[in-house]
Amino acid sequence: MNKPRPLSFQAVVATGVVALAASAALAFSRPATLEVDGQQVRSDVPPVTTPQHAYLPLRAVTAALGAQVHYNSKTRSILVVHGPDRLKLLPGVRSAVYNGRPIQLSHPVFTVRGRTMIAARTVERILGPKVRYDARRSTINVFTTDTSVAAERDDNSSSEAF
Repeated sequence: MNKPRPLSFQAVVATGVVALAASAALAFSRPATLEVDGQQVRSDVPPVTTPQHAYLPLRAVTAALGAQVHYNSKTRSILVVHGPDRLKLLPGVRSAVYNGRPIQLSHPVFTVRGRTMIAARTVERILGPKVRYDARRSTINVFTTDTSVAAERDDNSSSEAF
């Protein structure tokens, strides 16, 4: 049988440097904040961002937009009610039901620390507001009117749609 070789001093130092760099990057990074029409929306779980996508805490963003969220623990289904519109979701599933018709989501909803996260694209498509990410400020902006979007563009920010 081959005995495992002890780690070299260089391997231990290299591992330590990589771990230190990763922990420093995490310590100095800040999670994205969420604003709806310029007002910060508080949530115990912040939005999740990747270079290509943003995911918003469902209950926080829908409450700010005047919608209601209902959770059925037996079926694990989520119902979003926004005026006459109904959206039924299941965590981890890319298909949903919108006003009685099946639709495909760009990304399935998922949970982080007990909070459902929904893709910014889905929020735009189903609930109607425009969603922009300002990387410089680390802020996700949700605009319910076109005038807010125009004002944001005139502000020369680095916003980009998700």
